[in-house]
Amino acid sequence: MHLPTPLRRAALAASVVLATVLAPAMAQGQSEPSAPALAASPALGAVQLARPAAPAANPYGLRAIWAEGDAVARGTLAVLALMSLASWYVLVSKLVAQSRMGGQGRAANDSFWKADTVRQGADTLVKASPYRFIAESALEATRKHTGLIGQVDLNTWVTQSIERAVGTVHSRTQEGLAVLATVGSTAPFVGLFGTVWGIYNALVRIGASGQASIDKVAGPVGEALIMTALGLAVAVPAVLGYNWLVRRNKVAMDTVRNFGSDLHTVLLAAVAKQSQAPAREA
Repeated sequence: MHLPTPLRRAALAASVVLATVLAPAMAQGQSEPSAPALAASPALGAVQLARPAAPAANPYGLRAIWAEGDAVARGTLAVLALMSLASWYVLVSKLVAQSRMGGQGRAANDSFWKADTVRQGADTLVKASPYRFIAESALEATRKHTGLIGQVDLNTWVTQSIERAVGTVHSRTQEGLAVLATVGSTAPFVGLFGTVWGIYNALVRIGASGQASIDKVAGPVGEALIMTALGLAVAVPAVLGYNWLVRRNKVAMDTVRNFGSDLHTVLLAAVAKQSQAPAREA
């Protein structure tokens, strides 16, 4: 259908006006999402990205003492460390030696007294055994009972030889215990020295800075008090270990003394029997 020219012009103008009015609305409709969505706000994004804060590292402690301390503080820590190592070494080594000695005592009770002679009984024991050392000393005393020594009664001479051998064994069991006694008695004072020196340095620093707030005082003083705790931590195991080892040594030495007493009786009986045999033959 052909419209007159005026009508075509009017329709074209109306379509242009309608497109101009509806174009922004159509563009807004296309930009909006078809389904409602939750827009991320800056506050919500901050909440979602937040992470739990890591615990702050302790600025005080042994590391701080070593890093910030002077030569005296570091030397005190080194001395305490050496004392601790020495006490633990003695404690472990003496426990091993005492356990070995207990096994040697059981072996002596099982094999020595079943032999026909003292010489054969001594040969059944290991060379490092203190019981063999005592038996060898008693046998040596009977062999060397000549000359000036021969003027001494055999009973007295053998008794003295066995007692000297037992005393030597006792001295060996006491080796190292002096280290534990020294550490146990001096370690607290070494730690106290470190504490006094640390507090002195802390007060000097506080006085130089002119700030005496709690955060400036608590840290250095707390670091200094750690020295006292370290001294006690070194001393307590040394004291307990010393008392324990002394008690175990006493039990072991009672067994050694009993062995020496029985050996003395058996050895004198064997010597008397040997001296009576030629007389009977004559």
